[in-house]
Amino acid sequence: MAAAVRAGVDWVQVRDRTLEGEALLEHARAVARAARAAARERGGSVRVIVNRRVDVALACGADGVHLGQDAMRPAEARALLGPEALVGVSCHDAAELAEARGASYAQLAPIFPPLSKPASRPALGLAGLAAARNATELPILAQGGIDPSRAAAAVAAGAAGVAVTGAILMAPDPGAAAAALRRALDSGACSGAPMGGA
Repeated sequence: MAAAVRAGVDWVQVRDRTLEGEALLEHARAVARAARAAARERGGSVRVIVNRRVDVALACGADGVHLGQDAMRPAEARALLGPEALVGVSCHDAAELAEARGASYAQLAPIFPPLSKPASRPALGLAGLAAARNATELPILAQGGIDPSRAAAAVAAGAAGVAVTGAILMAPDPGAAAAALRRALDSGACSGAPMGGA
């Protein structure tokens, strides 16, 4: 993860459903420390988001929380985390986007078949991403099957940035993979688009 942050990942989502309680909190603290140190090495910053667990986000000083459709509502999370916190939601269609009131952003997936796991629902494609962009004011992070060749296309279709797992974590060299994604996002109209890894 540190190599990916040094190469340009600017959001890190702490997500490990095998951990609970103190073990999850310690993991989140370690990830946050390592991510922030790596960001300082490249002269930048990183935002650390905790998956689902508002209590852990608060305890480890994370920048926010990412919620699934089966978690608390974004407005409830914001009330606990404060007005400056990032509150993200996972969405899979326009109906779920419409329910994301109070969120800071939405991760829309899958845009393409995922790289890190078998597909559990049909890919939305770039047309689905563009339609979702037109249906909400929320910034959308495109997720699912995003690689360097698709990152710029996702931003051109309306995504504010991308969220990836497999493109970085399954790569033989995560730093090189993150650098390739960062170059794709920093080209032309995509310049400055956020790139998150989970």
